[in-house]
Amino acid sequence: MLKGNLLNLFTEEIYPAEVEIQNGKIKCIREVKGEFKNYILPGFIAEMMNFPGVIGEDQVVLEKIKLAREHFKPVDGHAPLLSGADLCKYIAAGISTDHECSRREEAQEKKRLGMKIMIREGSSAKNLEELQSVGGDFLVSDDRHPQDLLEGHLDHTLQKAVQLGLDPVEAIRMVTLNPTSHYHLDTGSISPGKRADLVLVDDLEHFNVRKVLINGEMVAREGKALFKVQPPMIENTFRLRDKKPSDFEVQSNLSGKVAVRVIKVIEGQLLTEESEAILESSGGVLKVDPENDILKIAVVERYGANHMSNAFVNGFKLEKGAIASSVAHDSHNIIVVGTNSQDMAAAVNTLKKNRGGLVAVCDDEVHSLKLPIAGLMSTLSAGEVSDQLTKLHDVVKDMGCKLASPFMTMSFMALLVIPKLKISDQGLFDVENFQFVDVLK
Repeated sequence: MLKGNLLNLFTEEIYPAEVEIQNGKIKCIREVKGEFKNYILPGFIAEMMNFPGVIGEDQVVLEKIKLAREHFKPVDGHAPLLSGADLCKYIAAGISTDHECSRREEAQEKKRLGMKIMIREGSSAKNLEELQSVGGDFLVSDDRHPQDLLEGHLDHTLQKAVQLGLDPVEAIRMVTLNPTSHYHLDTGSISPGKRADLVLVDDLEHFNVRKVLINGEMVAREGKALFKVQPPMIENTFRLRDKKPSDFEVQSNLSGKVAVRVIKVIEGQLLTEESEAILESSGGVLKVDPENDILKIAVVERYGANHMSNAFVNGFKLEKGAIASSVAHDSHNIIVVGTNSQDMAAAVNTLKKNRGGLVAVCDDEVHSLKLPIAGLMSTLSAGEVSDQLTKLHDVVKDMGCKLASPFMTMSFMALLVIPKLKISDQGLFDVENFQFVDVLK
């Protein structure tokens, strides 16, 4: 339990609080003084990911939503592929938005039932072209790599939306007035009483940013920040033991041909599918099949519990070596994909030594990008990170991977709230049925 002062970024209030952390995530926040509350809501609930909990009327989940509604706070949704009666129940609980639509029909149904649709355009999930004709309410970015950020953030999304035929004024509303009105923020329009957070662009086609003002103060001009940022000096500790190659073997008490569940990656989507593969079991260990793109995937807990799990994945097309990352949504444990246990162990141990980052191991060579802040962020500039990441992507491409964003794609293999089959340090997880399943079928 951590004790300290909690800052409400929306009201700028400061009050004593206790924060309980479990598996690297905030479990709950309690006010030290005053009435006990399970959660302190500074502005809204960002993503009610546990949609099976809402549909199944889990009381803990419903209590969070009830608390938000009592304080007139919006509740964001997260409901990939949800439809029909289950979707109606989810919306009726009080959830108002969704950013997980990947198909036009899905977005149309949710919009017809009253949800506000966030059209997402990130590095891995690219939904703008599919959904731009639906009449979405917001344009959002989700996760974007440094290379993509150098192209632009929402300014780049605006440019693409207009190129696809969206009216420029409507596109601007989707990144300004629409979201700020929904979240009750005092920005989003040039009007008396609003905060002077302003962006000046060259035209309504390219949206090149010329000036940025926050609270009326000029903070950026022609792509250059007018302020300095001091990186936080935070020790980043990885509490895990060194891993051996044997830690990454998938065990089986069967011999001969064995049927296994496989996570099937879909390029350009965060969704996965469940497929089946027949692998050879020998000496109590299942063998990978790189020729048919059946590789090993593992998640290693990095906060001190030393849990880990192993499974199989299809879609990375690695012909040799292994890749690993300490960016693994949302618990941000270590996730690794590889053709062999030796390189997988070397990749994970390198991340431990570096205290976070991205790693590729191949032919006894180790290539890495360090992320020393929480294993998630770099102290380098966006340009420097982009250069290093481009080199790392080139290495992974030489290893046989055809994915446009292999590390970003891998990071979402651990997100247990986007169908169909995902993996955590506790094991393989069937999102649609919301339960852990065995690797062996």
